[in-house]
Amino acid sequence: MRRTTRTIRQACAMAVVGVLLAGCGLLGGTKNGRGPLAGMDMQGAAERADGMFYATVGEIKPKIEWVHDATTTGSCDVTRYWTVMTVISEQRRGNFLGVVERSWKASGYRIDLVNPSKDLPAIIAKSPDGFGVQVEVGYKGQAFFEVTSPCVDESKVAAPTKVANGRMYEGKIPTPNIRSDFWSAETPVPDPTPSS
Repeated sequence: MRRTTRTIRQACAMAVVGVLLAGCGLLGGTKNGRGPLAGMDMQGAAERADGMFYATVGEIKPKIEWVHDATTTGSCDVTRYWTVMTVISEQRRGNFLGVVERSWKASGYRIDLVNPSKDLPAIIAKSPDGFGVQVEVGYKGQAFFEVTSPCVDESKVAAPTKVANGRMYEGKIPTPNIRSDFWSAETPVPDPTPSS
């Protein structure tokens, strides 16, 4: 009788542990069709990341030139990178990042970090469906964008299909080499003056 009771208790305990692990995502969660990204694989996540980037740069006026950079994959996530070839001057970095931040907020992204560094400012955010997005301005005013997916189903990932709007480069992407009358200007954006 004691052995039967102990076996039943162990079976019940194992069933409870299994339910808890599955509920926490430790037994697959999103990878096995549960959660907000059910059925999305790495290729779908890469395409979603591309769309997030294209929507963001579409809001930047005047437009900037950019090129595709690397794509990396983890065990269940994918990250796309883009490099901006337009020089973003120190005096215009705040304006540039402000446009990006407003675009992300308008899309429902949660802003997790704003680094106001004079030399290397950055913004890190998260989309409502769990994609991490980042923009940073680095050496010589070169901006970089990055989008990382949450955990999705494993698959092959193809290169982006949209052609970059900047020049193509063989090998390493150089420092920014496109000057913009607006983004590269070494004066602050004039304050709007009220008309009299």
